[in-house]
Amino acid sequence: MRKLLCCLLFLPMGAGLVAQNKTIVFGYEDIPQSLLVNPAADMPQDFHAGIPLLSQFYLHGGSSGVSAYDIFQESSTDINQRITTAINNMDFRDFFTVNQQLEILSAGWRNKKGDYLSAGLYQELDVLAYFPEDLAVLAWEGNRNYIGRSFDLGQLSITSEVLMVYHVGISRQFNKNLRVGARAKLYSNIAHVSSTANRGSFLTTENPGTLNIYQHIISNADIEVRTSGIDAISEAGSPGREATKRALLGGNLGLGVDLGISYDWDRNWTFDASILDLGFVYHSNDVKRYTAAGDYVLDGVEFIFPPLSDGQRTLDYYRNLTDDLDASIPRDTLSNGYIQLRPTKINAALSYGFGTFGEGEECNCLNKESTRFRERLGLQFFSVIRPRRPHMALSAFYYRRLTGFLSAKVAYTVDEYSASNLGGGFAADIGPVNFYFTVDNILRYGNVARAKNVSLQVGLNLKLSSE
Repeated sequence: MRKLLCCLLFLPMGAGLVAQNKTIVFGYEDIPQSLLVNPAADMPQDFHAGIPLLSQFYLHGGSSGVSAYDIFQESSTDINQRITTAINNMDFRDFFTVNQQLEILSAGWRNKKGDYLSAGLYQELDVLAYFPEDLAVLAWEGNRNYIGRSFDLGQLSITSEVLMVYHVGISRQFNKNLRVGARAKLYSNIAHVSSTANRGSFLTTENPGTLNIYQHIISNADIEVRTSGIDAISEAGSPGREATKRALLGGNLGLGVDLGISYDWDRNWTFDASILDLGFVYHSNDVKRYTAAGDYVLDGVEFIFPPLSDGQRTLDYYRNLTDDLDASIPRDTLSNGYIQLRPTKINAALSYGFGTFGEGEECNCLNKESTRFRERLGLQFFSVIRPRRPHMALSAFYYRRLTGFLSAKVAYTVDEYSASNLGGGFAADIGPVNFYFTVDNILRYGNVARAKNVSLQVGLNLKLSSE
């Protein structure tokens, strides 16, 4: 039991340590994919095209309460004790998360009016699991030392989805100071699993003066697990073909929008902001909703042993117990549709540009107003709406154009995972080829197992300009 629980509790952490907070890419207009985090980004080129399947690979994961090193380090302490310590150090607000994106196709171009249009499609995986503190303690230690403690069943909260996103956007300069952008999105959900709006409690009390010493009580239980696409894929003769069909608009569909703004307060100060994935998916295809609700009291099992001479069989106590439980907390499977809101993200940044290029210095910035400075300092805020509460981060960043074809950006972030996250990245334009790479938590790369949060993004594009 303990080995199984260990896998269930810490498998998400191990998978995640490889969020959606693209601190480096936001506002980094040398990278065409910055349009995906702010549709109002001002592109210096007149055309770009992503190399299919190579233009963006993004992976982020983390655990807010524990690292892989905390559990699997070489130590004289028994691993069971390390797991117990980790459980005791976390609470129901801690979480595990994994987010992955793979851009399939993308392109952007400037029209005759000066607007920058863009379109493409990408695949996304998003997983979030909150740590069920009470259930972990109950499963790991049992209830012997917790007589009279109420265990909260509502701490069970997990959501996971895989989907394809089709999008088209526009970035328009309204006047000298203001640029706005918008992106319309069509979601084609491949598979979805969530269980977030649960409630109920489990309590063990002493019951003196009765045949059984303890009484076990489940109160106000109301558990629901929603799924879509799982049965269709798992039962298909070719699961890969079924998943591909659902990705190509054959799954559950939804709509969303990204909105962005870039405003130059004066020659040096710029404010950028965006709201992403303001939308929903309506699940009506291959839907399963598993529910269980009710109350149950167990006073123990009284064993009755009939005489062997009577020829009676012993009672099936387990069958009676499960029948009683099913009658008190009935389970059901429904197939009616449901609406799933996308995890909306908010970015905002205030930056100060300085350090113009001197006479004779090469600047491959096409004389755009937004790239007239060699350097830029700023603060950035990020938030993503999650089932239990928003997850937030605050970053300080520094951007510098090193040469006419090479630029770099570094950021120091305080977030849900740590207060010492140093990230960085660079973008290089070698002829028409644009290559970029960003990474988080650089200070932990000596021993990645110690990191609670790591992300990376890499891609290849073609960039052209008429100038």
